[in-house]
Amino acid sequence: MSRHIEIVEVGPRDGLQNEKALLEVDQKLEFIRRLEAAGARRMETVSFVNAKRVPQMAGAEEISEALPHTAGRSRIGLVLNERGWDRCVAAGCDEANVVVCATDGFGIRNQGASAAEQTAAMQAIAARQKAEGGPPITVTISVAFGCPFDGEVSEEQVVRIVRAAAEAGVAEIALADTIGVADPWLVRKRVEATRKAAPDQRLRMHFHDTRNTGLANAYASIEAGVDVLDASCGGLGGCPFAPDATGNIGTEDLVYMLERAGFETGYDLPALIDTAKWMATILGKPPAASVSRAGVFPNPAELSTPEVGR
Repeated sequence: MSRHIEIVEVGPRDGLQNEKALLEVDQKLEFIRRLEAAGARRMETVSFVNAKRVPQMAGAEEISEALPHTAGRSRIGLVLNERGWDRCVAAGCDEANVVVCATDGFGIRNQGASAAEQTAAMQAIAARQKAEGGPPITVTISVAFGCPFDGEVSEEQVVRIVRAAAEAGVAEIALADTIGVADPWLVRKRVEATRKAAPDQRLRMHFHDTRNTGLANAYASIEAGVDVLDASCGGLGGCPFAPDATGNIGTEDLVYMLERAGFETGYDLPALIDTAKWMATILGKPPAASVSRAGVFPNPAELSTPEVGR
């Protein structure tokens, strides 16, 4: 296989937003630079949310200012509403990722707005982007497979937002398993339903590994023809408003699986592992991603070790 799979690195945003440790701006910038050195070309670097509610995301403007525009790289800012959009534009982000929750239960707790209100805000942002300019917009539909407060999420709930995003002219739509409840068969059904509702939009998938199905869901997505997936170095992640939700699928785990199968990702796997271990020392806990714990295969050091007693 020589098919290229684009992996959007979300460690600096989704990866850090649920950590107890509050990193300094310089530490976040070093994380971003290490990830780019490891091959990340599209990355969620900041979130334009209220720092009082999510203190881990403080410093968005300072981080964005320190990251000059670079050809072939896109630094993404997370946006929840028009206030966030204004900040994202002013900060000069390369791309804005607008989040819309599929359920009212999660939306009100996470963003203080219902699904319908968030959909309207997304449409208003898209309209402003067309009229006033600004970075290109993508839309992520959170809790697209299940909600910690409202339970099961229907296909129609998701498709309603997909259609609204397509009508607003958004070029890329992501389905997010925010709390890690999806299974590969449901993933395939949601991919098919999204493609039917928005055939001209690019599709991206975002999986958390809360119940150990993240890589299986990534596999199902790729088999269904999806070419863009989110991942977080070290398996960092979680949501402060989703009880017991753990990290995203590890970037190094996804890269290992894909490259073993012959797909192209453009990432340097040893550099990703080094970055995950570096961040683990800062956070004071081991990486959640399996490949950072087990290492690559074949292991070059083991291959060069003489056999003894054989």
